Amino acid sequence: MKNVLKPVMRESLVDRLAGEIRTSINSGDYTMGERLPTIMEMARRFGVGHPTVREALKKLEANGVVEIRHGSGVYVTRTQDVLVMASDYSGKVTKKLLLDLIQARSPIEAQSAALASRNGTEEHFAEMRRLLTTAAENLDNDSVLNSVNMAFHRQIATASGNAVIAQLLDVMQTLFTDEQRLILGIFGSRKQDHQEHLSIFVALEQRQEQLATERMRQHLDGVAAAIERWDPQHHPVA
Repeated sequence: MKNVLKPVMRESLVDRLAGEIRTSINSGDYTMGERLPTIMEMARRFGVGHPTVREALKKLEANGVVEIRHGSGVYVTRTQDVLVMASDYSGKVTKKLLLDLIQARSPIEAQSAALASRNGTEEHFAEMRRLLTTAAENLDNDSVLNSVNMAFHRQIATASGNAVIAQLLDVMQTLFTDEQRLILGIFGSRKQDHQEHLSIFVALEQRQEQLATERMRQHLDGVAAAIERWDPQHHPVA
């Protein structure tokens, strides 16, 4: 790692390490699309173990700062912090909280899809296609699948061309990373979820604004309906 990255204290080690890496990226040491040093090199520079580096990178990936491409490396996907720096949410996870989250996402992501159908570039669509291919290869791996699914939604927001929409989605994903993972478990069918993402992408790529918007709404309405049916007492999700 470059010399600007200093060893971190043991207190809140993963969070501190993630913060150091984020700061280095935001300050311009690493640019959009650039590959970060290997886990071995980062562990040596920071004076931490390999598992700590991996957890810090997973945290940054969940927040959309980097992308972990298995067999290739870790790449920078965002070089600026969100407008509002979200602090860790400490509230109790309830059925209502999950419904509130989906209800908040729905109008933002519907507008995101509408704008992405107009403003998305071939590069945006190529990245969406790559993410969907990765998702299809990991339908039985919830850890990878959740991260890739969130990256797909973020890519739509990026393609919208609206920086506020993109950063609002980043804030929600940063605050509610664990809740998003829980929602995937509640929804149940990874295959159905993936098919709905594919249908949204087809409409976006064909620049069918109304269809893309409607498919995004239907997708999130379906997620909300699954949460409504969920009985956390008798069917808890790990």
